[in-house]
Amino acid sequence: MREKQQRNRPNKKNAKPRNDRPKETSTEAVEDNFVFGFHAVTEALKEGRGNKLFLSEDARGEKIDTLKEAAREQAVPVKWVPKQKLDLMSDQGVHQGMLLAITPYQYLTLDELLEQTKENPIYLILDNLEDPHNFGSILRTADASGIDGVIIPKHRAVGITPVVVKTSTGAVEHVPVARVTNLTQAIQQLKKAGFWIFGTDMAGSDYRTWNAQGSVGLIIGNEGRGMGEGLKKEVDQMLTIPMTGHVQSLNASVAAGLLMYQAYTSRNGVS
Repeated sequence: MREKQQRNRPNKKNAKPRNDRPKETSTEAVEDNFVFGFHAVTEALKEGRGNKLFLSEDARGEKIDTLKEAAREQAVPVKWVPKQKLDLMSDQGVHQGMLLAITPYQYLTLDELLEQTKENPIYLILDNLEDPHNFGSILRTADASGIDGVIIPKHRAVGITPVVVKTSTGAVEHVPVARVTNLTQAIQQLKKAGFWIFGTDMAGSDYRTWNAQGSVGLIIGNEGRGMGEGLKKEVDQMLTIPMTGHVQSLNASVAAGLLMYQAYTSRNGVS
């Protein structure tokens, strides 16, 4: 080991070719720059990222009052809309009668992440994760277990989407996420900065013996393919999670959760 929306059907007779149609614009269009659900909306408001708060016309209760007050404090306008509109804007998500249009998420560069984190940080490196629910769950556990940052690739991987934010219950506002062009190069940069790089493999060392002291990068592989072969070459030590069942694999967020808490135990002297 080394020193890791529904539209009205156009009149075909008069319709312009598809590529010539002007883009639709609306002051209420939020595209993917929104979050929904109480915890996600609350955390985004606290961080000053709200542009407009949409509430269901029939929504009442303590949570609604809390959001209205938070919006007032942040000078965020509130608009009451039919529930069906929230259903549409959230793509039938569990919005709980609330949706917040926000400023776009600002990813960090790897250099910025390194500059702003403490001495001997621990980062998660997500190798082309595709499921937003997995990503959101991982961010939620990362916040709970003291992970200092998450590194994701720019291409062929899920980014910060409304579903990710909702699943993370607002943890995305507290765990820095860096997005890089090339994961292999990013890992090589971490190694030059003194990081130990760990990955997961069926033939690795038992994760319960993992010494996660120092500056650490932990790679979590793709849900179906696992870790890429190129990244495996950069790993200092492989870890394995023992299993005795018939299905010899775990959901990515479950595996990541086990490893994150082993790291927490190792780094904090918990016995």
